Amino acid sequence: MELTYTQTDRERTFLANVEDGRHERNIINGLAPFLETNVPEDMKGLYTGEELVQLRVLKGGERDVEKRMPVKITRHYFDLAKQSAPIRRLVKADPSETYDLAGSEDPGFQMDYSPVEGMLHKYEMGLLYVVSTCSAHCRFCYREELIARKEVKRQDGTVAKKGLANIPEVISYINQFNKAVRDNGGRHPVCGREKLREILMSGGDPMVLNNSKIAAWLGALAEAGIESIRIGTKEMAFYPERFDDAFCAMLDRFHEMYPEVGLHIVVHFEHPDEFLAKDPEGHYLRNGQGFLQWVPATGAAMRRLNKRGWLSVENQTPIIKGINDDADALRILQREFKRAGGENHYFFCGRDIVAYRAFNVPIERAWHLLNESQKGLSGVENHARLSITHYKGKTEVNAVTSEPIPGLKGSENGVVIFKILRNQGLAADRGKVCIVGRNPNALWFDGYNDRVLFDEAGLYDYSRVKSARITHAAPPPVCR
Repeated sequence: MELTYTQTDRERTFLANVEDGRHERNIINGLAPFLETNVPEDMKGLYTGEELVQLRVLKGGERDVEKRMPVKITRHYFDLAKQSAPIRRLVKADPSETYDLAGSEDPGFQMDYSPVEGMLHKYEMGLLYVVSTCSAHCRFCYREELIARKEVKRQDGTVAKKGLANIPEVISYINQFNKAVRDNGGRHPVCGREKLREILMSGGDPMVLNNSKIAAWLGALAEAGIESIRIGTKEMAFYPERFDDAFCAMLDRFHEMYPEVGLHIVVHFEHPDEFLAKDPEGHYLRNGQGFLQWVPATGAAMRRLNKRGWLSVENQTPIIKGINDDADALRILQREFKRAGGENHYFFCGRDIVAYRAFNVPIERAWHLLNESQKGLSGVENHARLSITHYKGKTEVNAVTSEPIPGLKGSENGVVIFKILRNQGLAADRGKVCIVGRNPNALWFDGYNDRVLFDEAGLYDYSRVKSARITHAAPPPVCR
C-alpha cells in the first residue's frame, strides 16, 4: 500500500498546544509482588495465603494464569476492591481461569477483516488497536490475546502477534477506500458500502497514551474525513484522574479545530461498585435528599466530560459470572449512569475467548438478567440491548420465551430469538432473525447447533470471507 500521509497545517496547529499531564497510577504489575509480599502493607490482603499457594503451584506450567492473561491493578481500583467482591473478582487472578482453556484465539474471526496491521474494518466503522495494555487488567478481557501478546494464526497460515495500528498505514487505507467510494458514485465497487466514516480507538486502552499521542490520532483521522471518533476506555474505572483538565483542554481544542467531527467516550463500568461511594460498612452513600453519591474522583471526571455538550459519554459492558450477573446491580448501574449524564449503550454476552467457560454467563440467563434489571427503569434509562458477537456481525439476543410456538417442532421448551444488528459488507442480513430451541446451559452459539428451528440470518450456515489481509493490496481496496 502506498503511504501518502503528511500532516496538514491545521493538524500541526492543533498539536502545537497539546499539554501532557503527569499521572501517578501506582500500578502493581504481575503476581510476583504479591507472591513475594513486596506490595504496600494494606495491599497484602488482596490475595489470601491459600490463594497465593495455589497460584504459585501453577507458575511456569500450562495452567499458569499469567500466561493466559497478565495481572495488573491500580491503587485507585484496589481501594474500591477492598469493599467489593465483584471488583476483586474482576482483577484477581484465580486458578479456575485455566481449568478449561477451550476457546478461540481470534474470536469472531476478527483478523479476517484486518486490511492493515492493527485495524479491523468490518462495518462502516474501523476499529484500531492503538495500544496493547491498560492501567489494570480485567480477567475476562475480550482482547486477552493482544494484552498477553500471544501469537495468533492468521487466515493465510502465518502465525504472529497482533500488531498495533500506525497513523500512516491507517490514513492511507482510509483515503484509498473512500476514494474508491467517491469514484464509484457513493458506494464501494466491491462491497457496496458507503464511506468509512467512523473510527473506534481501542486496544488495550487508548487512555494510557499521553495526550499528544491521542491528539495525533484525532487530528489525522479528522483530516482523513472521518466523521465520528469513539475512544473506548476503562480508565474511568481504573484511574479516573486521567480525565483531567489537560485532557479536556485537548478535547476542547480539537472541537474548536474540527467542530464537524463527532466525539464519543465509551467507558466500561461492569458494576456500580466501580463508581458509587460506600461507607465503612459497605453500603452505598446517599446525600440528604437520598441520592446515591459517586466516588469523588470518578464523579469529577464524569462532570468534566458531560459539561461539554458536543461530547457523549456511553457505557457498555459484558455480563460476567461472579461480577455483574445480578439484576439489581445492573439496574442500579443503568439508572445511576444515566442520572449522571451518560448513556447506556450495549450489554454483551461474553465472547468465546480462551477460557471463556470460567467467565461467561449462559446466554439465556444473561437475557433474563438484563430484562429483569430493566423492570422499573424509565424509557430513557433502558436503551441498552443484549448483544453477542457472531462471525457475521453484532447480533442481538432479542427474546427468550418459555412457551412453545404452536406447530413449530423443537419449540416445546421455548425458543431464543437472535437478530442481526450489524452485518459486514452490504449489511444484507441486518434485521434477519434466527430461532433456536432453548438450551439453558448454552454459553455460545455452538450450544444451539442441534436445535436450530429457523435461520434466515444464516448464523448456522455460513462460510468465512476471503481475508482482507491477503487481498488488501489488490485494486480496488477490499472491504468485507
